[in-house]
Amino acid sequence: MKKFKRLTALVLAVLMLISTVACGSSAANDSTTQAASTSAFDVMSQFNEVSTSYPLTVTDQAGRTVTFEKAPEKIASSYYISTSLLLALGLKDKLVGIEAKANTRNIYKLAAPSIVSLPNMGTAKEFNTEACVAAAPDVVFLPMKLKKAADTLEGLGIKAVVVNPEDATLLKECITLVGKITNTIGRSDALNNSIDTFLADNKAKLAGESTPLVYLAGNSSVLSTAGSKMYQNTLLSNAGGKNAASELTDTYWANVSYEQLLAWNPDYIIIAADATYSVDDVINDANLADCNAVKNKKVVKLPGDIEAWDSPVPASFLGSIYIASVLHPEKVTKDFYEECVTKFYESFYGFTPAK
Repeated sequence: MKKFKRLTALVLAVLMLISTVACGSSAANDSTTQAASTSAFDVMSQFNEVSTSYPLTVTDQAGRTVTFEKAPEKIASSYYISTSLLLALGLKDKLVGIEAKANTRNIYKLAAPSIVSLPNMGTAKEFNTEACVAAAPDVVFLPMKLKKAADTLEGLGIKAVVVNPEDATLLKECITLVGKITNTIGRSDALNNSIDTFLADNKAKLAGESTPLVYLAGNSSVLSTAGSKMYQNTLLSNAGGKNAASELTDTYWANVSYEQLLAWNPDYIIIAADATYSVDDVINDANLADCNAVKNKKVVKLPGDIEAWDSPVPASFLGSIYIASVLHPEKVTKDFYEECVTKFYESFYGFTPAK
């Protein structure tokens, strides 16, 4: 009888052990499944509730110091990149003035049609000081080209902040800066984290792949291109390509000759989104007949239906994903690219892009 009881106890102990191991295995599997189901897209919705502490003193991207006693309620922007960023941060209702030619930017019509009729703050070449003073903003965001206008506005009692998002690091810094000033830190963090996550994902997918030589043609002419110090250089490297014009150190679009373009002999030619010429114009250009990209018909134009991703707007990482889908379609699919576009604009701009 005692032997039977001991045997029964032993069997029960073994059964309990098996049950515990099974449960542990199930929990581990659940954890693995949950981790596997977490994607880069989840980062877009992670808006933490973080508030700015005022008074706040910041140093803008021109090295100027500006102090804010409270969060600005009226905001102006004379730069389409900062305007697009302000929309991404959910601040469309606080805008009281934006840059010239606003009616030509589809992103505004899609995300905030009412801002198109706001007072015109001028251009990068000629700032409209009178209109800005009349709008009486609590802060105005300007590009580096308008640094002198920022100093003038400070003298008139209007707080001005200069932004200069000319590479990936400076864009991230710009997003953080504007987020702090406007008390939208949680949203600016989510934006930066989204960009970082998708670019890291792109890099991982393209690890070990070949690096095609890519020539990025500018808006005005196929003989206009971006060198190593422009944001477009980063756009190409993040897409798994090498900028054919990386030897150029111009800080603006550089003009080159047909001879130079042929000497580089790129594998691909990517045309800027706002270009005044077409893919067919390039393919049919007799001067480029011997270029590999033209011979192999590897000439594409960046999408521009929403905004130009070959400029350092918050969505510019989508330009890298698009180019990666052209250079490495087996690693970055067209469907993935389209999903990125849809979910990004739904999350940060509140509209669903047309396909």
